[in-house]
Amino acid sequence: MGVVTVGELKPSISGKRTFRPSSSIRHATEWPISDVSSDLAVEVGASTFALHKFPLVSRSGRIRKLLLEAKDSKVSRISLPSVPGGVEAFELAAKFCYGINVEFTLSNVAMLRCTAHFLEMTEEFAEKNLEARSEAYLRETVLPNIPSTIHVLHCCEALVPMSEQINLVNKLINAIANNACKEQLTSGLLKLDHTFPSKNKPTMEPETPSDWWGKSFNVLSLDFFQRVISVVKSKGLKQDMISKILMNYAHGSLQGVGVRDPQVVKGSVLDMEMQKKQRVIVETIVGLLPTQSRKSPVPMAFLSSLLKAAIATSASTPCKSDLERRIGLQLDQAILEDILIPTNSAQNSHSTMYDTDSILRIFSIFLNLDEEEDEDSDNFIDESQMVCDFDSPGSPKQSSIIKVSKLLDSYLAEVALDSNLLPSKFIALAELLPDHARIVSDGLYRAVDIFLKVHPNMKDSERYRLSKSIDCQKLSQEACSHAAQNERLPVQMAVQVLYFEQIRLRNAMNGGGHNQFFFGQFPQRSGSGAGSGAISPRDNYASVRRENRELKLEVARMRMRLTDLEKDHVSMKQELVKSHPANKLFKSFTKKLSKLNALFRINSIKPIGGSETRFPFPKRRRHSVS
Repeated sequence: MGVVTVGELKPSISGKRTFRPSSSIRHATEWPISDVSSDLAVEVGASTFALHKFPLVSRSGRIRKLLLEAKDSKVSRISLPSVPGGVEAFELAAKFCYGINVEFTLSNVAMLRCTAHFLEMTEEFAEKNLEARSEAYLRETVLPNIPSTIHVLHCCEALVPMSEQINLVNKLINAIANNACKEQLTSGLLKLDHTFPSKNKPTMEPETPSDWWGKSFNVLSLDFFQRVISVVKSKGLKQDMISKILMNYAHGSLQGVGVRDPQVVKGSVLDMEMQKKQRVIVETIVGLLPTQSRKSPVPMAFLSSLLKAAIATSASTPCKSDLERRIGLQLDQAILEDILIPTNSAQNSHSTMYDTDSILRIFSIFLNLDEEEDEDSDNFIDESQMVCDFDSPGSPKQSSIIKVSKLLDSYLAEVALDSNLLPSKFIALAELLPDHARIVSDGLYRAVDIFLKVHPNMKDSERYRLSKSIDCQKLSQEACSHAAQNERLPVQMAVQVLYFEQIRLRNAMNGGGHNQFFFGQFPQRSGSGAGSGAISPRDNYASVRRENRELKLEVARMRMRLTDLEKDHVSMKQELVKSHPANKLFKSFTKKLSKLNALFRINSIKPIGGSETRFPFPKRRRHSVS
């Protein structure tokens, strides 16, 4: 073990001469060095280090000032109670002062950087001091790599506020954002080269996916994670990448939400703290989601899980409303499991199993969105386009509505099993969709039948109103047969089913035609509502719509012809009155014209669908000649 000579300790404290340890000290592995008796005790927290003044003051400006400001020139003890990183950080810094090799790692570089600032170990007191060495390691090793930067940023959480004061946190966050956007651009260029390969350069696929570093964010605290995502979004990172990062973070931080620990008493302080922590996480993640749109990159399953967590943790109303609107915008992408949202009070025997109020709002958002689109599109539709059918089964909007109608029928069948569900809420859901949303009403009928079976004590008025939500003309033959014998249905419903079934059979015997009801004949449908014949329900629906359009055009032509005939009638009558006011031939002629007029009247003609045609002119009265 080497010995520090007297010449090395002689220079004054205020001098700038650097302490140069002997070669044996530089390679020493034993700590602390005990060959020379200690002349300074440094207290760091509960620990005391027996050190030497000169090695410390040669590199630390803070220790130098403490010794200079001391009243006693022979001070032998100083206290450093708030060293960033505590005892471990000071020990590494002291070793560095003694010239012992200190290895920089991802786990200690942030701590050493903060400690160097706290002890003022700058270039002013020694060359290649601890601050410069730690900055070099950050610049060369940490900042170019996203996972390394995230790891160091995680270490900074325990070093606040010092890591904030030296701007280390912001530097790391900006490095993450810049590298993420740079990697995104590089990935795009690689894909472009793969699509349009050059002759001299072979095609290259990225070895790792562009979001390979996304899971590294799971180690960050919520505050740091929120700051990183906000900066990354402002830098222009793609929304689908942000969605994946949010999903990974939520999966790691929200596991077990809604599942209570049996060892934690419900309503206790610990339970309330856990719920509060989870609530803050949910609200923060929702606030970081990409912009709301129908083509949002956020998967429906993730939105549904967030809504379930928001309800379980009693999140704020704006948070739940935001999620409900996002789900409503993408409702045609949902499956049954996505909308089975449990209530918050599952342990209460008098509460419902599922939150039907939230689902009612979600479906209303979807339907109102379609109405808004219709209003916007009406302002730009030309009259020449009025013949086109934008609600045909093949159109995107109509197919989305049909998907949503099937989803709602499945949901109704599921919640109908809940004996605590009020009839008023079930009726509100059953009456929610417009008439054109369902091609077949078998799914709704099944859900209503289940609800009536589970709720036998319903009022007659509620039972009748619920049955009215079913369109009997859209029931398959099997469903009609079941409904006609169903004692749970009101008598009016059974009579209506028999009436439409009789009309359907009559039309089938007569070979069909334009007199059949809209959706009135489904000989090909099975009990499930799926087409079992050669003609599918969608094809049948489309053909009926085409016939309806053709009939409307024919009505318009006949209306124009009728208008011309009535004009000719009036003009001829006026001419005959002027020339032969008392001629009997005129009277017989007017009678024949009146019969001809009655022949062409089309007030009784109705387009398929049952809606009467309104004429833009009033019905004319016959005028007596006398």
